[in-house]
Parts: sequence; structure tokens; C-alpha cells
Amino acid sequence: MSTTRVLVRDVELPTATAHRGGGTLALLTLDNGADHRTPSTLGPETIAELTGVLLAQRERAAAGEIVAVAVTGKPYVLAAGADLKRVSQVASREQALDLGRGGHEAYALLADLGVPSFAFVNGVALGGGLELTLSCTYRTVSGSVHALGLPETSLGLVPGWGGAYLLPRLIGIEAAVDVVLRRPAANKPLSAHDAAILDLVDRVLDPADFLEQSIAWAAAVLRGEVTVPRRELDSLQEWDAVVAGAREHLDAVVGTSRPAPHRALELMAAARTATQEEAYAAEDEALADLIMTDEMRASVYAFGLVTGAKRPVGAPDAALARKVRRVGIVGAGLMAAQIALLVSRRLKVPVVMRDLDDERVAAGIGHVASEVEKAVRRGRLTPDAASRVLGSVTGTTDLSELAGCDLVIEAVTERLDLKKRVFAELEDVIDAEAVLATNTSALSVTAMAADLRHPERVVGLHFFNPVAAMPLVEVIRAGKTDEATYATAFAVTKALGKSAVASADRPGFIVNRLLVLLMGRIVGAVEGGTPVAVADRACDVLGLPMPPFQLFDLVGPAVGLHVLTSLREELGDAFPHSPGLERIVAERTPLVGPPAAPGRPRRVLPEVQDVFDTARGDGGAGGAGAVGSGEPLDEAGVLDDVLTALTREIRLMLDEGVVQTPSQIDTAMILGAGWPFHLGGITPYLDRTGYSERVAGQRFLPRGVADVPPAG
Repeated sequence: MSTTRVLVRDVELPTATAHRGGGTLALLTLDNGADHRTPSTLGPETIAELTGVLLAQRERAAAGEIVAVAVTGKPYVLAAGADLKRVSQVASREQALDLGRGGHEAYALLADLGVPSFAFVNGVALGGGLELTLSCTYRTVSGSVHALGLPETSLGLVPGWGGAYLLPRLIGIEAAVDVVLRRPAANKPLSAHDAAILDLVDRVLDPADFLEQSIAWAAAVLRGEVTVPRRELDSLQEWDAVVAGAREHLDAVVGTSRPAPHRALELMAAARTATQEEAYAAEDEALADLIMTDEMRASVYAFGLVTGAKRPVGAPDAALARKVRRVGIVGAGLMAAQIALLVSRRLKVPVVMRDLDDERVAAGIGHVASEVEKAVRRGRLTPDAASRVLGSVTGTTDLSELAGCDLVIEAVTERLDLKKRVFAELEDVIDAEAVLATNTSALSVTAMAADLRHPERVVGLHFFNPVAAMPLVEVIRAGKTDEATYATAFAVTKALGKSAVASADRPGFIVNRLLVLLMGRIVGAVEGGTPVAVADRACDVLGLPMPPFQLFDLVGPAVGLHVLTSLREELGDAFPHSPGLERIVAERTPLVGPPAAPGRPRRVLPEVQDVFDTARGDGGAGGAGAVGSGEPLDEAGVLDDVLTALTREIRLMLDEGVVQTPSQIDTAMILGAGWPFHLGGITPYLDRTGYSERVAGQRFLPRGVADVPPAG
């Protein structure tokens, strides 16, 4: 990646009555020489150059040569933050301290130039990019900007170049907690409009002539024609109350799984009474500590996987892909309707859903219409775009109406015999080169295609629920899938805005094989006598998106049981038999209660214990595959069993060739299961906790790839 340079040019400011004579503004532009697809980042060389440039401008200001300084970026980008690759290569705490101090030294100059400083935010401003703007006296932003934020806590860091101190003092502690802690956890950066509501920026301007408007606005500020009020600091009582609430939330949701959010909150808590010098020194110390943690290195590794996921490992030559001009969906249930809506919105081609009766078809079309209406209400679709989508999705009970489709995706009930019958019927209707895709979550794609005349045009496209929100699609190559079909699957996934991970045709593929194993070991522990509340808490230390029984509730106990049983039959006793879960499904027993507060985990209900106890009393427990063989485990014991089982299974998946690399498993678990960055997916955590070497006999990743390398 090219080094970001700091380019300087002088701009003559307009007066109120003429176009010249208002003084000179020194305009600094951050530019790495690439287009917007490679955002500018801030490495040590850039920070050093910025320091030198600002020192020179301070001398010019003292000499009366300039009346203001402004900072902007190349088209569509201000700065995407620090150069994370460089940060992850820091080898000592002293180097990490220098990194923090260098940023503070440069940014502090923006408030010490002797003249006002302006940030003209023309595009992406994340992390150190946004902190640069906070150090300026005033800020404008282009109305088209949709990526403003401080995502550091999601990357194992803190806002370490002034953000933890300046932000809460500018916008208030409650809003700052949202920007620093809550939004990074949900991957929700601010838009220009959001930032204006928070008073994070002073003026939102039209993108068409943003720079010219910003310069004119700055001139008006300098002439005294525009004043920008600042809010008063929150009272100490209010500040402390917000911090206490945030701390309670972190204790419940994050716990001890990762240190960065707690360190960021500590810094913001102190920002109310600390001097800037004290606050910046504390940021330096926190940043240095966190840079030297495995959680931070794993987070940067995970970030790299996600940003690189659009170039999937093992994808064939894209030139081999067939054109897709019309798409058929077999089924009109919730999953089918979600896929139909996504295809219509992203591919902009006609989509026809087929189901067995008019009532089911109407329900599917109704779901599409409802989601389109919501998108219009929320401003995510224009009325014209909504009309196009609604006009392009049709429904039918007549299979022959799928003739002429270049791609048909089946999304019917997860039964192999039913899916085979659907494909057999389709083969008599569609063109010989049309691609047949299955949305199966665990069944053999090869078996589905086995009796077809053209098995080579069958491929797996496993979408995750909810389709609109989940970024992953597992692309499964069956035994006879040809290159053109395989390439089409990857091309369609990319065109849909999703990230593909290639999987061999093995039971459960990647995500479900591991998630269902985790859930299976949890219920297996309960079958072995562990209390459900203990088993439900056992994985809290990992900081996963939700506890296991909440996950069971989300996917549906019947679906979870079906996949667990299927994988047990295919892969063996590592996937336990659970009479208790069978009884829960049969009796439709609720699994979890409401959260203690918004955003908190939903915990297993006490009644679930009664169901497992009854099943055990009926003689159902203790069979082959039951964890613990009747011996209850504590939380540490359950966690150990889960991690041991996951380690063995990942080793088997690599040996079987389900994927080519451990990083593909990590990518799939992050994008398809929401596993957090601080775990690096899954294999970095198993490496750094010793499970990979102890259970599988070797590490999954080399040292230093996703953890702090050994000294020396």
C-alpha cells in the first residue's frame, strides 16, 4: 500500500463582497496516490510528515502569511485510520508508546497553530481519520458520507489519538459511549446526517461542490458572520451515571473476553476531569498495552479476512461464469422470499417464485412486498426502485414458468428426497445449461444431483438467515460440478454483495458443522448431568454473539435437532444424542426468557432443566455420545469439552479438504456465525490457548499471524 502524503496548497479566501482578499488558507490534502478503493491510512511516515507540515504552517501563521489551515482528503476518502498492518507489526511496548505519542503530537498542533483549523470531511473518516477532525477547530462534512466512526474497540484498540478525550467533551458522554462502544460492536458507522445530529460536525454540505462550499463557509466563520456554539460539558453526576450504566452493560455482554472496550470506557470516564495532557498520556499507555495483546492481533487478522473476503480462496476464473438474466426460486417460504428480494434488488433481473399452492405463493410475495415497504419507509429504497423490485418478483404454482431461467435456486424443506424430486422435475423444464443451486444447510449436494442427466450444473449456494443482513454464502462444489457452474455461483454471490467461502461437499459444510457441534456438546453436557444454567454460561468467556440456548432458540429447536441428528449419523458420536432436546421439540418447550435489559443475552429458562431431568428419568441419558457419561461438569469443564471437540473437528475438516486453509474456516465463522474479531474467528483462539497443539498436535496458523510473536 502506498504511503499517504500530506499535500499543501494555498487557497485565497473570498470576502463578503468579492472573490479575493479574505486572506490565505493553507489546504492540506491526505492522498496515497490510489483511487478510493484503496483508502488513505495513517502510518508513522504520514504522521511524521503531517507534524512537519503543521509546524511549518504554524510558522507561516505567526508571520501573518495564512489566516487558517484546513485538512481534507482525496476523492471520497479523508482517512480510514491508522495503518493496521503496520500497527500489528509493532514488536515492543516502547514502539507502541511511540506510535501513540507521535499521533498526539501531530494532532495537538491542529489546536496550536495560532489560527483556526478546519476539517473538510469529504469521505470516509474512521479511527485516526475522525480523530484528526476532532482536533480541528471546525468541521464540515459532505452529505454523501456514510462512514464516520471510531471502530477501534472492535479491533482490540482504543481511540488513542485524542478520541477518548475529545469526543465525549464535544458531543456528551452518552453519545460518545454509543460511538466508541455500541456502534463498533454492531458495525454501524455514522452517516453525515447522524454526525450532524450529534453535533460531531458543524455543517453538512452538498457533495457536488463540497470543497468550494467548505472554503466559503470557513471564510464566513473567519469573518465572524457564522458562529458555531459548543455544548456545555455534562455535569459530573450525569457523566458518572452514564459511565456506570455502560460499565454494567459491558460486564454483562463483554465480560472478560476482551480488554479494549473496558479500557476505552475508563479513558472516557476520566475525560470529564482530566487535563488534555493527562488524558493523552493515559491514551498512550492504554494503546501500548493493547497493541501488545493477542486479542488485538487476532482482531487485525480477522479484519484482514473480512476485507479480503471478496477475493475468495479457490474461486475459478470469473470469465467462465454464465450470464444470469432470469432467476427462479423453488419455494416461497421465508428463506425463499428473502433470496428472491435480494436477487431482485442486486441483480436487477426478473425473479419468479414457485410453490405448490396459491396460498404459499401469496405469502411469499406478501413477504417481499412487506420488506420493500419497510425499506422505503426507512429511506433505503426510493419509490421508483421499490416499484421496480415489486414489478420484477412474481409468483406461480406452475413449474413450467421457470423455463427460460438461467439460474434456479431451490429453497424447500430440508429433506434430501424432496430436494432430489424438485431437481428431477426442474430438469425437464429448464435449459440444459441453466444452473441448479440448492440452499441446503447441511445435506449432500452430490447426492441431490446423482440421478440427474446433467449433474455437472448443480452447485450449493448456502445463504444464512436473515439473508439481507448476513454477508456469507457458502459455495459448495458437488462431485460433478463443472467449472462454468462453479464460476457462476461465485459470480452471482459477488453480484449479490455477499462474500463467498468455498466448501467441499461434506456434511454441515463449514459453519453449521462447527456451530451445531458447539450446541450439541452443550446439550450433551446437560444430558450428562450439568445444570442447564451452568452449561448456558460456559462459553461466556469467549464473548460469542449469544449464549448457546439463545442460538438454539434463534435457529429453531426443531431445525437444530434435525441438523444435529443428521450430522451425528454422518460424522459420529462427537455430535451427541439428546433425548432432552427431542422432548423439548416434541413439547414445544420455550428455551429462553427475555433479556434483562436491551442488548443483554437471553438466558435459558428454568423449565428447560425440568425437561432434561424428566428425559433422564425416563432412561434417555447416558447413551453413546453423551458428554460426561452422567458426571456433571462445571463451567470450565463444559468449555474445555467444547473447545476440545471444536479443535478435533477443525483438524478433521482440514484433513478431509472441506477447505484449503484454516483462514477460510475463520472467515466463515466471522461472516456466517458472527464470531467476534478478538477471537480471530476460531483457529487463532485455539492456537493461543494451546488447544490446537494439545488436541490436534500442531498449530493451525504460524506464530505471529494472529497473535503477538515471541520476543526475539
